[in-house]
Amino acid sequence: MTGDSFSILAVCTGNVCRSPAVERLLASKLSPTVTVTSAGTHALVGHPISEPMAALLAGYGIDEGPFEARRLSKQMLKEADLILALTRAHRSFVVDVWPAAVRRTFTLREFARLLHQVDAAVLPTCPPAVRLRAVVPLVAAERGRQRTSRDDDDVVDPFRLSKDVYAESFGQIAAAVDVIISDLS
Repeated sequence: MTGDSFSILAVCTGNVCRSPAVERLLASKLSPTVTVTSAGTHALVGHPISEPMAALLAGYGIDEGPFEARRLSKQMLKEADLILALTRAHRSFVVDVWPAAVRRTFTLREFARLLHQVDAAVLPTCPPAVRLRAVVPLVAAERGRQRTSRDDDDVVDPFRLSKDVYAESFGQIAAAVDVIISDLS
């Protein structure tokens, strides 16, 4: 990608709940120079966003629009400037598929937490795509400075569970996205 554009890939299991929510939330808040897509490690290829997640997105003011789940590929990983996995297991899967992605692959919640540790004064005042390009190595440098648990990094998988679990999952996603957007602003 060029310096004036940036691509984010969100990764979960089926690509029908968590990663599409990340995709839609980030895309709704970032400039057109930032492309956000999603894929699943074991995608339900061709399926739409699950109805409970689509309802939560709609309640947040985001139209689910047309969507078809797709399976993660090595090519997608090569093309992404930042990969946001929804669990540590997804992050490991990504790095197993393409080891070179390690420095730009984080869990969503990990990225939000580490981004919050970066001194905003060192970031350039520029469009989101350029700012994201500058921040990824800084966030990667923060990794390992603090011990975390799965509970800190993983977003709960709501697939085929209750509306309460979907709400919990969506809440974790929305909170992380809000931190990312706030810290990039």
